[in-house]
Amino acid sequence: MGALSFGLPPKLRQNGAGFFVFLLAYNSGRVLSYAVAGGLIGYLGAALLDFMGPGQGHRWLQWFAALIMVLIGLHIAGWLPRLAQVERIGAPLWRLLEPFGRRLMPVRSIPQALAYGVVWGWLPCGLVYTMLISTATKVGPANGALYMAAFGLGTLPSVMATGLLAGRLYRYAQNPYLKVLVGLIIIAVGLLTLWFPELLDVTAYQRAPLESE
Repeated sequence: MGALSFGLPPKLRQNGAGFFVFLLAYNSGRVLSYAVAGGLIGYLGAALLDFMGPGQGHRWLQWFAALIMVLIGLHIAGWLPRLAQVERIGAPLWRLLEPFGRRLMPVRSIPQALAYGVVWGWLPCGLVYTMLISTATKVGPANGALYMAAFGLGTLPSVMATGLLAGRLYRYAQNPYLKVLVGLIIIAVGLLTLWFPELLDVTAYQRAPLESE
């Protein structure tokens, strides 16, 4: 986000409202890509649940998602550095999309910023992959898309702030104590999903009326 901010013309960066709109366009495209990816994984997850059976299959997917979330938390905290290799999974797709992003540079218009954000949304990222894996537990493409869109909107304040402050927050993000805190929070969420899956499972509430009948 800091790099994209510095890539905008200096005159535009000095225009507070205009600068904010460009950053919002970047991030809107990113969130849109997350939603598309979530819809695809949600569709695949529904097909997998049909194959495995809705009961036990759903539990297996939840346990797997919780395990991945814990591993990502360990990685962010600095206790599992080799997990960074997971991001190589998306490298082939990124190599295909990255040239389209280069063609959009330099960004001079809102549509360009939106289009670049769509490309940016497919940048390999371990945390995004974690959320995508947990998306497989959501039933169908609509729930998957909404789930990932909600994740993208949740990242909006911090990513937008990074762009507005043009790199200042990056220095804070390198603080090892902050990384440990964030890692522990993600680990806690993963364990919560593992121990109390019904608290984070929207499909459980959708099934409840049917089960009571």
